[in-house]
Amino acid sequence: MAKIRAKLSPVRLALALLALVVIAVSWRQVLAASSGLVVRQVDQAGVPLRFMVAEGAQNAPGVVIAHGFSGSRQLMLAYGYTLAHAGYGVALLDFAGHGANATPLTPDAPVLADELAVATAVLQSQPEIDPTQLAVLGHSMGSGASMQAAVDHGELYRAAVAISPTGADVSPAFPRNFLLMAGSLEAPFVANAQDLLARAGGANPDLSADLGRALVVVPNAEHISILFRWLSHSTALDWLNRVFGVQRASDYRDTRIIWYGLHLAGWLVGLLALSPLLPDGRVQRGLGRRRPWYWLGLGVGVAAGTAVLWLLSQGFSLTAVGGLAVGGGLGMWFFIVGLVWLLTGFRLTLPTWRSTAWGAAVFAFLWLAFGLLSQWVWLPWFLIPARLLRWLPLAVAFFPWLLAAGLVNQGAGGWQRLGWWAWQCVVLVSGLLALVFLVRDLFFLALVVPVIPIVVGILALTGAAIDDAWAYGLGSALFFSWLILAVFPLVG
Repeated sequence: MAKIRAKLSPVRLALALLALVVIAVSWRQVLAASSGLVVRQVDQAGVPLRFMVAEGAQNAPGVVIAHGFSGSRQLMLAYGYTLAHAGYGVALLDFAGHGANATPLTPDAPVLADELAVATAVLQSQPEIDPTQLAVLGHSMGSGASMQAAVDHGELYRAAVAISPTGADVSPAFPRNFLLMAGSLEAPFVANAQDLLARAGGANPDLSADLGRALVVVPNAEHISILFRWLSHSTALDWLNRVFGVQRASDYRDTRIIWYGLHLAGWLVGLLALSPLLPDGRVQRGLGRRRPWYWLGLGVGVAAGTAVLWLLSQGFSLTAVGGLAVGGGLGMWFFIVGLVWLLTGFRLTLPTWRSTAWGAAVFAFLWLAFGLLSQWVWLPWFLIPARLLRWLPLAVAFFPWLLAAGLVNQGAGGWQRLGWWAWQCVVLVSGLLALVFLVRDLFFLALVVPVIPIVVGILALTGAAIDDAWAYGLGSALFFSWLILAVFPLVG
C-alpha cells in the first residue's frame, strides 16, 4: 500500500498558489468570449442548437455552422464567436449521434440534410436575423452537408464555406460564393478541395455576380488544428464580409484554446506541487513484475489486438460496436492489448479500499482538469444519458491497459516515466496505424492518433503525483472512457 510523503516546501506551496491563479484567470478569459453577445440554447425537432449574435444587432446575416464526424457545436465555437462578434448571427448544431443529440447517426445521408434544414429554419426565425441573407459553413462531414445544401437550395444560401471538404455535387453556378479551406498537413483534403474548386469553375475573385470561388491552404494545420487557427477564422470572416458587407468592426480573436491549455497546465502543476501530500509508490517499486514481459507484453498485446480485430473484421463491421461509432472498436482493441500486457507482465494483488478511494480522486481530478472547461472550448463534456449508459462498460475495456501502465510506472523516477511514456506512445501509435491500415472500418482513428501521446502524457503526469497503480488504473479508465464517449458518435 502506498504511503503519504513529506510535507510541502515553500516553493511547492508557491507553485500551487500560482497554479490556482492560472486556473482562475483561464476560466475568466474563456467565459469572456460570450461578453457582448446574445446567446440562446434551442432544441428543435431533437436537434440541439446554440444561437449567438451581437447585442443590439438588427437584420444581421445568418450563418449555419456544421461540425464534422466526431465533432460538435463546441468544436466549431471559434468560428461562431468570430462571426458573432463581427455582426453575424450564427446557429451551431449537433448532428445526429453527436454531442447532445441523442438520435443515433445512420448511414442515411438525408438525416444530415434534414438537420441542417432545421438549423436554418431556427436561424431564420430569430428576431435579429435577416432571413434572406444566409450562408453555411461546415467542416469535414459537415462541409459535405453544407455544400450540398448550398447546391440544392442555391437561392437560399448566398455563400458557402467548406473547411477540410469532403464531397458534393458542386457546379460553376452553385454553391454561390464558394470558399474552400484545407490544412497543408492534410494532403487528401487539399487534393479534394482542388478537385472541388475545378468542378466549381475554378478560382474567381469577383463576387459581384455571386460566383466567387477561392481555395486557401492553411500552413502547418491538419484536420483538427485548422479549427483553432486564426487564419482559418479570419479567412472565413473576410469572405463573408465580401459577400454581405462589413457588419461591425471587431477585434475579437479566439484564444480560448490557449487559455484551455494554460488551465490544464495549471491543474497538472498544482497537482505535482502537492504530490508530497499524495500516495508514494516508491516502496512498491518493481513488485509483481515478470521480466522481461513487463515491457515486452505491451508489444505482444498490440500485435494480438490488431490481429484479433482484423480477423473479426473479415466477418462483420466494427464501425458500430456497442452502439458507438469507431470508439467501440477502439475499446475492443485496448481491452485485448491491456489484457495480454497485464497477464504476461505482472503478478497481481487485490486493491485496497484506500487505493480504490484514490482511484476516485484520480478520476475527479482528470474530469475537472481536462474536461470541465472543455465544455466551453472544444468538447461536449456533459454526457447525455444515452452516453452515460455506456460509460462503465467502456471503462472495463480500457482498465487492463491502464492498470498495466500504472504497475509499470509505480515508484519510477522522472526519467523512467518519460521512457515509459515514449515506449507506450511508439508501440500504441504504431499499432493503431497498423489497425487503421488493416481494418478500414476504423480508418477515422488515423485522424485522432496524434492525440494519443498527449492523453498518455497527461495520465502519466497524474500518476507521477498520485503514485498508486490501482488508483491510476481505476481513475484513468473511468476518465478515458468518458473522453471517448464525449468524442465518438452514437450509432444505430
